[in-house]
Amino acid sequence: MEKHTDTDSPTSWLQSLRVYAEPASLRMLSLGFSAGLPLLLVFGTLSFWLREAGIDRTTIGFMSWIGLAYAFKWAWSPMVDRLPIPVLTRLLGRRRSWLLLAQALIMAGLLGMALTDPQQSLMPVVWCAIGVAVGSATQDIALDAFRIESADSDHQAALAATYQTGYRIAMIWAGAGALWIAARSEVPDTAGYQHGPWQTAYLVMALSMLPGVATVLFSKEPAALPLAPSKNLRAWLHGAVVSPFADFVLRYRTQAVLILALIATYRISDVVMGIMANPFYVDMGYSKDEVAAVTKVYGVLMTLLGAFAGGAMALRWGVMRVLMLGAVLSAASNLLFAWLAGQGHDVHALIFVVSADNLASGIASSAFIAYLSSLTNVQYSATQYAMFSSLMLLFPKFLAGFSGQYVDAHSYAEFFTATAFLGVPVLALIWLAERLRVR
Repeated sequence: MEKHTDTDSPTSWLQSLRVYAEPASLRMLSLGFSAGLPLLLVFGTLSFWLREAGIDRTTIGFMSWIGLAYAFKWAWSPMVDRLPIPVLTRLLGRRRSWLLLAQALIMAGLLGMALTDPQQSLMPVVWCAIGVAVGSATQDIALDAFRIESADSDHQAALAATYQTGYRIAMIWAGAGALWIAARSEVPDTAGYQHGPWQTAYLVMALSMLPGVATVLFSKEPAALPLAPSKNLRAWLHGAVVSPFADFVLRYRTQAVLILALIATYRISDVVMGIMANPFYVDMGYSKDEVAAVTKVYGVLMTLLGAFAGGAMALRWGVMRVLMLGAVLSAASNLLFAWLAGQGHDVHALIFVVSADNLASGIASSAFIAYLSSLTNVQYSATQYAMFSSLMLLFPKFLAGFSGQYVDAHSYAEFFTATAFLGVPVLALIWLAERLRVR
């Protein structure tokens, strides 16, 4: 792939868009689908199923802790980054062997969930869901490394865009698709909970991992730097755990704190606002059909449009400029929600606001993923990217826990306005990071 620098002549829009037809981009479309599929199946879709089966809300709430696997995936990312899997690594290579193992764990977990009725025995469902979450988090680690090592830094935004496309399509399939399959599989004129429809839905979801498995098997292992052999456990731990983090600090030195602060806060406006989005829709009187159509399907399509636009703009203008644009748009779109709070039940206004918000989110996500990718050393790509992707949600998720209290004490309009202002310090951090990068 051709290198691009800020001093080169601008790439034409047609050339920028052709990058999406390259084999590396198409592979990421399929692998992005495999990455996005498990998430809702252990969160939103699962909670719907459990509640229909009569499981109490307190238990469902505790089961959301299964998601901690994603927050702490950095803990085993060094193992995924450097540890070979017997036989598989020799046959497939380091990245593809871990991808295949993770996909096998996800499929096994989904099959186990399908074959277990939570109304009769909940714990098997819990353990299978944990297996799916761990497998999914492991797949994310290996896939991030696979993507970063498959192309140069100028093409990372395009790979991120196709990855997000597959990811979002999978979320539609695992959310609306799973509910649609379960609804169509119900026995007519039968009152009460039925396990059979959910069994069918989760079996179909397990089989939906097969395109990703095929992509891994038929893809080429990316060329990675060879790992120096370790003579003992201490040396291995130093190379696998200490070195990736030390490498980042040594490369960026005084800029490291600024970069980490930017990573930790870039998505803060979106994450904090997003926690109260669904309660807001309910309180504003929007029906399930309206919310599903506008936010879960139409909104996702707008996110994809934003992701493609962000990838093309980053290739043409550079990542840092689009990173700033994404931050501005993400904060500004929250002000639209404050405006929506005063409109009452207005579906057309909802479509407009959700469209703008998801378009902004897609642009910001493409640029941010490309930025994170550019920070990694290819020798430690899995470990370093897992560290960055975990850090970017840790503080926003903690702060978002207080969002309900803020709305109760004030109002939705004030809350959305406050989340928009949370994005102002991010703009200053991007400006400083760009100035130091140029120097």
